[in-house]
Amino acid sequence: MAFLRILPLVLVAASAPSAQGHAMTGTAAQLPAHATLPITFTRTVSAAHSQPGDSVVARTTQAVRLSDGRVIPAGSIVSGHVLAAKAFVYDKTPYAKQASGLLAIQFDSLTAQGQTIPLHVTLRAMADPVTSTHSYDPPPSDMDSLGTRTQIGGDQVVPSQDEIRDRNGDVVGYHKKDGAYAHLLSNSRGSITCSAGDTEQPVSQFSASACGLYGFGGVSLTAPDATHIALASTHGTPEIWKHSIALLESLPTDSSK
Repeated sequence: MAFLRILPLVLVAASAPSAQGHAMTGTAAQLPAHATLPITFTRTVSAAHSQPGDSVVARTTQAVRLSDGRVIPAGSIVSGHVLAAKAFVYDKTPYAKQASGLLAIQFDSLTAQGQTIPLHVTLRAMADPVTSTHSYDPPPSDMDSLGTRTQIGGDQVVPSQDEIRDRNGDVVGYHKKDGAYAHLLSNSRGSITCSAGDTEQPVSQFSASACGLYGFGGVSLTAPDATHIALASTHGTPEIWKHSIALLESLPTDSSK
């Protein structure tokens, strides 16, 4: 009888390290350094209607893999907040130097499967809704019966083929059933420089070399390579429209370099 009373205690004690190890693994989960996070904005964020601290919400557009091997599905919530917002106001003073409108946001966490995962990311590329929509639609042409689509950044996707090719016809990525993947290529556009990568990453609608802003006329990035997105304009109030898409890149931490 004494043995029967002790047995449940032994089983509980034996299972405790395993549960604790799982909890520790969950706590430490993060995106690997230089992993990409393709997202779409679920509502418009405008410098005219935002204040510091306001929430920013997006969703992943393709599955991503964490450092512990778990796969986070497309549609997972990415949360952030507004850092700064200043609407553009035109100065009518003759020869006045126009003060820029400003919008700065930061993404803080990825939520999936009941867990919140902290983010430490920078912007690699971002496109407005019109540019995003066009990347899905093959241009009308009687010369192309394959329905070739052009990713944001210029790479070519043929729905019936696995390979994704650049303008020179070289294979730079692969189109799989759950989305587009590529080894990132180095590029510079405007004030932003994007580095190359040697691991396969989800890129969604972006090309392997996509870098900077697409479709955001009169707007510039003021803090490239930072852990936030900062847009400025001397022509209008910066905003990120609903259904804009972005490719974020995870920055290395001290423990993941």
